Amino acid sequence: MHVSLATSAGRASRPNEDFIGAVPGAVVLLDGAGIPGSEALCAHGVAWYTHRLGGTLLGGLSRADGRDLAAILADAIAETAAAHRATCDIADPSSPQATVLIARAHRGRLEHLLLADSYLMLEEVGGGVRVVTDEREVAARRECAAPLAGSTPGTPEYDHIRASCALALRARRNQPGGYWIAKDDPRAAWEAVTGSHSLDELHGIALLSNGASRIVGPYGLTDWRGVRDLLASDGPSGVLRRVREFEDQVRGGSDALVPDDATVAHYRLVPCWSTSSKVPYGSGEGRRRTTS
Repeated sequence: MHVSLATSAGRASRPNEDFIGAVPGAVVLLDGAGIPGSEALCAHGVAWYTHRLGGTLLGGLSRADGRDLAAILADAIAETAAAHRATCDIADPSSPQATVLIARAHRGRLEHLLLADSYLMLEEVGGGVRVVTDEREVAARRECAAPLAGSTPGTPEYDHIRASCALALRARRNQPGGYWIAKDDPRAAWEAVTGSHSLDELHGIALLSNGASRIVGPYGLTDWRGVRDLLASDGPSGVLRRVREFEDQVRGGSDALVPDDATVAHYRLVPCWSTSSKVPYGSGEGRRRTTS
């Protein structure tokens, strides 16, 4: 198994709030939510949160004990929350938080877990491409933004409605009927989108943060098959380069388009067999999640 990684900060003046990392048989991608005002709530910041949570997740996955991915995430959220509960207002809706995407090869299956809007691309043996994401945040954002229709951007009325929409979206975070994200409550892990696929049916997978997925939407530079081909020819850095080149062209020196942190992991499922046990390296042992 071979993993290649690339990440790019959206703005040089701000730390990269994405996290990417891998251990044998598993890869983790987090996209930190840089909410305005969070600096006053947490002295550490969003980048610290994603790196702390991501490192804790990798530690749990490196044990290769076959534990449920949601259980590993729940423990990581609890441990990270405990690390700054005494100094920061972690219960505030705007305190640091992150999307989570975990992919793990285990017992001949590729298991995945998603919280919020990152993207898992599956490269199928037959040449097809499938994309898995958690659509609940996008759906909630669309519903909360509906009152903006018909308002004129830049007007006091528009700004007032937009502020109300932001509060409405925040109220749906980590609530039944809303959407779920890693923050301070370990119970969010059990609301994640999960599933598994036979490794025999896959050539590889790719994990993309929201900023990297812009190459497909909204930028429309290619489709998901094109992303697969670009990864095969130029790797994750090639995807990020296309995104940044387009953003540079569109901005034309203005700040109308604000680049986001962008991260890609490409996980090629090349079998590595143990000479003693004939078990795929990194497959682990123990119970697996129900398949889909």
